Amino acid sequence: MTRMVQVAVAGDVAEGEEIQSILTAAGIESEVTAAGEDDPLTVVVPESLLEAAQDAIEALTEPDAPIAD
Repeated sequence: MTRMVQVAVAGDVAEGEEIQSILTAAGIESEVTAAGEDDPLTVVVPESLLEAAQDAIEALTEPDAPIAD
C-alpha cells in the first residue's frame, strides 16, 4: 500500500474539495481527511506524487499576473 502524505490543509470542506479537484485534473489521486471532529481537514496524496501535487496546486492557484496600464 502506498503511504499517503499531507499536501495541504483546507479551511473547510468546500476548500478541501476544490484542492482535490485540482489534483484530480492533474491526474493525481487524493483524499480529504480529518483525524478527529475538531481537527483541520487535510488533503493527502501518495508520497511518490507529493512534489507533483504541490506543483499542480501552485500552478492552478496562483493569481493572474497584474495587467499594466
